[in-house]
This record gives sequence, structure tokens and C-alpha cells, in this order.
Amino acid sequence: MASVQVRLFAVARAKAGTGNIDCPAGSLASIIQRLQTHGELESVLPQCSYLVDGVACADLEMQIGEGSVIDVLPRFAGGA
Repeated sequence: MASVQVRLFAVARAKAGTGNIDCPAGSLASIIQRLQTHGELESVLPQCSYLVDGVACADLEMQIGEGSVIDVLPRFAGGA
């Protein structure tokens, strides 16, 4: 199965209880949906920004390929 690595930071890491999660490749929306099942991540994901291979991504329909890395960045110090 093709997978992507999801790296969690700050409060997202604390809510998930881990810093890394492997998810099946697919759309950013489908990956976020899978992340909602880990710990208490569901409560913070709507306020997060997402980087795909180091580039900001707001397109939930973007297809994320095998081997990609997604960084989940919660708001820091009041920022977005």
C-alpha cells in the first residue's frame, strides 16, 4: 500500500500522542479524515495549516503521492 508520512507539531502532536503517522496516499481531504481518528486530533485539525513536501497547500482535493511528507502546523502564538 502506498503511504505518506504525516508529521505533527505542537498541540497537534500532543493531541495525537505521537509526532508521526503513516497514512495511505490519496487526497489531502482523505488524509485529514484519517487523521481525525488519532487521539484528539479532530478538535485541532480545522485550525491547522498543511505543508506538502515543504509547500503550503490549501487545496483539499490535491492528490498526495506515495513517499510525500505532510506537515500539520497548528496556529502558533495566535497566528494562522
